[in-house]
Amino acid sequence: MLKFIKRTFAKTKSISQADKSLADGSGVVIHADSNSFPSKPIQLIAASALDTGKRRENNEDALLSITSTLAADSENVVFGLYAVADGMGGHKSGELASESALRAFADHVIKVLYLPQFRKKATISSPSLQDIMEDAIKAAHQGVKRAAPGGGCTLTAALIIGEQMVIAHLGDSRAYILQNGNEITPLTRDHSLVQLLEEQGQITHAEAAIHPQKSILYRALGQGEMAEPEVFSQKFPHGGFLLLCTDGLWGVISEKEIQELVYSTQNLHLASHRLVEAANAAGGPDNIAALLIRMAA
Repeated sequence: MLKFIKRTFAKTKSISQADKSLADGSGVVIHADSNSFPSKPIQLIAASALDTGKRRENNEDALLSITSTLAADSENVVFGLYAVADGMGGHKSGELASESALRAFADHVIKVLYLPQFRKKATISSPSLQDIMEDAIKAAHQGVKRAAPGGGCTLTAALIIGEQMVIAHLGDSRAYILQNGNEITPLTRDHSLVQLLEEQGQITHAEAAIHPQKSILYRALGQGEMAEPEVFSQKFPHGGFLLLCTDGLWGVISEKEIQELVYSTQNLHLASHRLVEAANAAGGPDNIAALLIRMAA
């Protein structure tokens, strides 16, 4: 697996001295002297929180978090697969849609990319990461149609191998990059009617935030024919965080509040739960899913 990933994807590099950190099993980020530890394999640290919110009886959000490290020959490769999904379609259909989407999505990526690399005599191919993610989205779409006819869901996912990150996105869940201690940048664009109206200049950003039709999507999984997902790649930010979340978080508290909460809490597990608590403190009108990822060395 190590040789395959080194050949196919960007090789992991050392993080700069200013960003050197380690993490214990609880997710606490500990800044340390570079000479304190002779062995420092780069690794992904992830933490998540999922909550029904204050006004819903059931939770139609779901999340997926898979992290692994393969270290050998003084080098190491990290693998991470993360996703959030927000179901729609009523009491049971929404729950089934989001869960089924994530199961089918993960099943495809693990079968096609991850597991074959551990087979000693496996035939190694070099598929495109973006193609794998797009096919996984298609598998998720079919999974929703089988398990929850009439239901649907959003899906926003990240595949991380070494420093390479691929985002796949449909709907209005979001991926954010947080970096430099005071920056938060959305990576995804909402596939919603209100977003289109705002982009066309028909409504303002403030009007979009309170628009009565802000939950209407024009791209989602499980609805009619397969909609084209947005799939793109970039490097994982050194010293930064990736946040995947549903609109029960970003639609309730501001991006500035999100950024301040994450950077004021070094423990990722605690930070993810503080985000959920903040959304509930603001009324908790919807289900909430938050997934935080950091790369440490």
